Amino acid sequence: MIQLHYHPGNASMTPHMLLRELGVPFELKFVDRANAAHKSPEYLKLNPNGLIPVLVDGDPSTGSGQALVLYESAAIVLHLVDAHPAAGLAPALGTPERAQFYKWLVWLSGTMISMMQHYFYSERMVAPGNVAGALEVKAQAEAKLGAMFDQIDAQLASHGGPWLLGQRFSAVDPMAFMLCRWSRGFTRPARTLPHIAPFLERMLARPAVQKVFEVEQLSPPSV
Repeated sequence: MIQLHYHPGNASMTPHMLLRELGVPFELKFVDRANAAHKSPEYLKLNPNGLIPVLVDGDPSTGSGQALVLYESAAIVLHLVDAHPAAGLAPALGTPERAQFYKWLVWLSGTMISMMQHYFYSERMVAPGNVAGALEVKAQAEAKLGAMFDQIDAQLASHGGPWLLGQRFSAVDPMAFMLCRWSRGFTRPARTLPHIAPFLERMLARPAVQKVFEVEQLSPPSV
């Protein structure tokens, strides 16, 4: 049985959406951030970085061997699409389309999520008490992220398809959706961009996404 250690609206949202899309059995394990459960000794055995999500695939108590423990959203995404190739959530191996899939997945999970850390946790990027410096870091991060959302908007415009890679839904779409949702407090949120806005509506119409919002009890504004 797969276990996904999650917190509502966090980076665990992407693998949660993928698991719902796959329709495979899994168990959600709530990580209580308010009580620093992600920094507990038990959780740190799963992810020594103390970050969410963690996916555990398999149960060693069943006698099937060592459970697979993964952290980092991109690694979890790749494991899920490779473990369930029939779902078609990634292009075929060895194709140019698969290479583009890798590019967007790494860019979204690495470049964009890293910059989101500067936006949401700007006080960690400066000396303690440097309020002005933290505000400057946050403003610079928002500006850089705005340019990145423009890049996503341009990608959607470039092919005219409904999804980030074109006509076919893939595992990069939930990650792009999650990041767009995180911008809802920006001066210019992603939902205001002409090609991202309908993309978000298409994502919100998917039953798997609707189920994630229901289970994680995510309140409006959705994006």
